[in-house]
Amino acid sequence: MARYTGPKCRVCRAERCKLFLKGDRCRSGKCPLNDLKNAGLPGRDPRARAKKPTTYGLQLAEKQKLKKTYCMLEKQFKRTFEEAARRPGITGETLISLLECRLDNVVFRLHFAASRNQAAQLVNHGHVMVNGRRVNIPSYSVKPGDVITLTPRAQKLTLIKQNLEEFGKSGVCPWLSLDPDAMKGTFNAVPRRSEVTELEKINEQLIVELYSK
Repeated sequence: MARYTGPKCRVCRAERCKLFLKGDRCRSGKCPLNDLKNAGLPGRDPRARAKKPTTYGLQLAEKQKLKKTYCMLEKQFKRTFEEAARRPGITGETLISLLECRLDNVVFRLHFAASRNQAAQLVNHGHVMVNGRRVNIPSYSVKPGDVITLTPRAQKLTLIKQNLEEFGKSGVCPWLSLDPDAMKGTFNAVPRRSEVTELEKINEQLIVELYSK
């Protein structure tokens, strides 16, 4: 299968950074990346000597980290990059903005889902509505002013109620607003690159250089 279905923590260990693939667990003390020194690379002897990465290797690693963070396949990610390259402005920053506008990402940011994978599943199963219309495409691009709600059936799911408990702990991103009681969120604006602090360790310029070859 093209999509990776193995252990999520193994992916983060391979990339040597947190990709937040398991939601709250990534922010808890259970995350193996909290002790990065002893986490070790999967399938490799921790005593093995690390090779110095090439320029291409660094560029590829940044692309893989960003692609895996948003749980995308290669073709999906490349199409998004090409769209960012066509738009005016700094390509790397535009790429981040386009990724943040994906419906599955917005559902995750609103705490309707514990992870982006779970958010994509909710969208695929028809549990999410945009401006009162059911949308089942995870890559759907949300626009400023769009209102994201859940279907009446989804609002009764215990899983979603548990996910919304995280709102009381961490709130939502500044470009979003959420009414947890009504299970209704609003996409207020396209975020700037500096606002997406979760990706502060990602160097998107390396990704631009990789695709520009």
